Amino acid sequence: MLTLASACFGANPSSTGSPSHPGNQTYVVTNDDASMTFDENTISYFLAGGSPPAPSLTYQNSVPIGGVGGGGGNFGASSIVSLPDSNAQCLYISNAGSGSIASVNIQSQELAGTFTGSPTDAGTSNGIGLAVNRNYLYASFTDSNTIGTFQILPGCQLSFVNDTNVAGLNGGAIYAIAANANILIVTFGDGSMQSFNVSGGVPISNNDEQNSTGYIADYNNLPAGIDITQDGRYAIFGDGAIYTTVEVSDLSSGKLGATRFYQLGASATAVSPVSVLPGVGSSNVRLSPDESLLFISNNQSGNITAGFFNPANGTITPGCTSRRLSGFYNPWFYLGSMVTENTSGNGGVLYVAEFANRQASSIGILNINVTGSTCSFAESTNSPVTDPVSGAALISLWAYPPRPF
Repeated sequence: MLTLASACFGANPSSTGSPSHPGNQTYVVTNDDASMTFDENTISYFLAGGSPPAPSLTYQNSVPIGGVGGGGGNFGASSIVSLPDSNAQCLYISNAGSGSIASVNIQSQELAGTFTGSPTDAGTSNGIGLAVNRNYLYASFTDSNTIGTFQILPGCQLSFVNDTNVAGLNGGAIYAIAANANILIVTFGDGSMQSFNVSGGVPISNNDEQNSTGYIADYNNLPAGIDITQDGRYAIFGDGAIYTTVEVSDLSSGKLGATRFYQLGASATAVSPVSVLPGVGSSNVRLSPDESLLFISNNQSGNITAGFFNPANGTITPGCTSRRLSGFYNPWFYLGSMVTENTSGNGGVLYVAEFANRQASSIGILNINVTGSTCSFAESTNSPVTDPVSGAALISLWAYPPRPF
């Protein structure tokens, strides 16, 4: 099942601290997604510190971004992105409530502008997902079922180009998007997916819209979040599902191949600790920097699952599942996106968004441990860390420096 997170609890963007600018340190940044009409949405910076087994995050400051958030949205849809480059200058954030895209200078932490598409573009109900390549930003407007194309200009400016109307094979609305070089991949909330050629900027359909193999086998498996390997050969989908289900599509033909689906989790062999119940929901997926591990948010059971990924052939084998993270169901209720602290190896430390219920959301912190063909997670003693201005809306995280793909 595809579950949407939503909330109406607003943030207070005036609650800001002293800026601490990114340099050689690692930062985690949140889209606070403030949804009250009298609240301006913010992003918040957290400085990574400590070391295993007790890594930490320290709140630094919040930056108003000139719009109103949506208070939630589709799991697996990224609402805060940048180019996958340590020299990236600009951070792009969606304001779903006001239908706009904000850009922030990463180093100065100053708002560079807010930008809109066509007058009919809207994503109030289920958010606005974002994806970028070197020259364009793409925004998935979930209410209008459109993909807005924006040209990336100097000075963190954007110029709207046009909209592309889309629809799921079974009539579903757009769910999430991801881009790699010349391909843009879209999932819909009805079990289908599609890819587009974006070599010219505006998405042109590859005429490959199809139901996923997992959905054909069981209609409860609905592809949601997307990650793409660094070489662009494989797309990986996290399914909104009863069990931990992911799917892999071969892109070597330049479009989507039929997916192979995998059910992972604590019910599979080689998973530890064995006392952990199988994860529920798997809409968010994230490859480790070296592509050896696939991290999966069990959105509805409060676990993280990992599978071993083979980038040579796109296969996934069972890995490990964490215990339920601290504070699940009190005060937070869902897991969202994930980022790693390191930009090489298995990432070292995993940060995960924790969506609360009418109070401040938080960020979970887990140590990643791998020995040979086994892995495990250990939650930091400093986890979770409260996002003091997020309200009950945190789904998307971003890390600086970003993963290099």
